[in-house]
Amino acid sequence: MLEPDQTTRAATGSQPPGTDLGPHALQILMTEHWSLLGARSLVYTEAMSRTSIFVAALTGSVVALALVGQATDFGTGFVVFALVLLPVVYFLGVVTVARLGQVNWEDARWVQGMNRIRHAYLAIAPELEPYFVTSTYDDGLGVLQSSVARHSWPPRTQGFIAIPGAVAVIDSVVAGAVAAVAAIGLDLGTGITLTLGGVAFLVSLSVFFA
Repeated sequence: MLEPDQTTRAATGSQPPGTDLGPHALQILMTEHWSLLGARSLVYTEAMSRTSIFVAALTGSVVALALVGQATDFGTGFVVFALVLLPVVYFLGVVTVARLGQVNWEDARWVQGMNRIRHAYLAIAPELEPYFVTSTYDDGLGVLQSSVARHSWPPRTQGFIAIPGAVAVIDSVVAGAVAAVAAIGLDLGTGITLTLGGVAFLVSLSVFFA
């Protein structure tokens, strides 16, 4: 995001100062506002598309593994196939989470820009403040209030609720499955297999949320 403009965070309950912005200011501000709305729509579309691609790839992989498992009686062929396929799915999940993080930052920047524009609207017509349900401030809290309609920071569990967090959890399950399949291939026993799978899941999830 851009560095917040300190002049936009006025004291609580105060009105933004009136400013002579010129006769074309309102038209220019409205055009920019719609441009930012269009940019937000594009990043939402990309986020949904990237997530759908990952879920579709994971679903197809599970179906393929089931078919191969039946054909090979979950023998060596199944282990080899899984160790080739699942790391590819995991990589796709990693880059999906990374891109979703970038998309979130881009979206926050567009929201920040619209908050600044909204502040300029109030500079032109301060009496309209009661009719705005989103923030007119461009700092972190202002962006949050305009994005998720909250007046405080979200809970610590918000990371799991958001799409990047959900994808990270699912992808970490894939990491655990890779470790477990490898342990099965080495014939390490059920206990060690479950332990390695759980450790891989926790390590992957920790890296995602670090």
